[in-house]
Amino acid sequence: VLIETLCALGAQCRWSACNIYSTQNEVAAALAEAGVAVFAWKGESEDDFWWCIDRCVNVDGWQANMILDDGGDLTHWVYKKYPSVFKKIRGIVEESVTGVHRLYQLSKAGKLCVPAMNVNDSVTKQKFDNLYCCRESILDGLKRTTDVMFGGKQVVVCGYGEVGKGCCAALKALGAIVYVTEIDPICALQACMDGFRVVKLSEVIRQVDVVITCTGNKNVVTREHLDRMKNSCIVCNMGHSNTEIDVTSLRTPELTWERVRSQVDHVIWPDGKRVVLLAEGRLLNLSCSTVPTFVLSITATTQALALIELYNAPEGRYKQDVYLLPKKMDEYVASLHLPSFDAHLTELTDDQAKYLGLNKNGPFKPNYY
Repeated sequence: VLIETLCALGAQCRWSACNIYSTQNEVAAALAEAGVAVFAWKGESEDDFWWCIDRCVNVDGWQANMILDDGGDLTHWVYKKYPSVFKKIRGIVEESVTGVHRLYQLSKAGKLCVPAMNVNDSVTKQKFDNLYCCRESILDGLKRTTDVMFGGKQVVVCGYGEVGKGCCAALKALGAIVYVTEIDPICALQACMDGFRVVKLSEVIRQVDVVITCTGNKNVVTREHLDRMKNSCIVCNMGHSNTEIDVTSLRTPELTWERVRSQVDHVIWPDGKRVVLLAEGRLLNLSCSTVPTFVLSITATTQALALIELYNAPEGRYKQDVYLLPKKMDEYVASLHLPSFDAHLTELTDDQAKYLGLNKNGPFKPNYY
């Protein structure tokens, strides 16, 4: 729907996947039949993945002027292979924490050569896609792949950002015993106040039944952790990249891989112990479950508005740096989705607006909210 919306607004789109398992082939085929250049299919290899991204960029006679990214792989590829493309790029819109980290790294190093919009940290992405969506999709993904019953299971969730909060809340509601690992004392304190025990992964790795990563970091679950896990422990990733779990360390001669169903592998140790690895450590809810369309609508609307803002911005408004979506636009996205709940906003009187020091029509929150 986002692609069709952008095309209806006058854009020419070329599209590739951000995850080798996330493409729905029937959707890609329908878009291709409608004339959209789509380079993606479900179950790509690593080589296929980068070939598809390359085909989006390296085409004679076609020049992109905006980049819409999810994870930063497309942006990274353009910087690496086709830096001259940035002469005509007006901006980058990035929606994942992994991709945003990469943009901030480029900015800090002085290598970001166009303005970039950080959609991941906009309220409409953080509070709805990251929290409410993951609260449902973590259960959907685990049920579809393992049929596990959560009551009484011991689960450790690595990371208590918005994604981690959603995962923890959903699992706790079904009776799981949930532990949290965190590096940030503020997030750790939030987890404590929400009733979760904050631990180091090494303290509980031998006893837990499920390990879920949602940090955006690398090597959160190492080979040492995997070696110490109990038999039939389920390991999955809700962060964006496939780097959170050290899957590469499992591809050694002494370990046997057994594909038991689509995107479910048993990794077997010499003593017979099995670890259940989902989606080869890639994003579970994109690979193994569905994402609620209502939440996707919120995120897609935010992405579309961010593209429009950067493309139409007068010269000088945005420099070569990373920006948050203006709060007024966040509030506009939210207001567009309120009629689905038959919700009716209260309007400030002139006197109330003056007392609060606000415009009656918003924005009502500061940019840092």
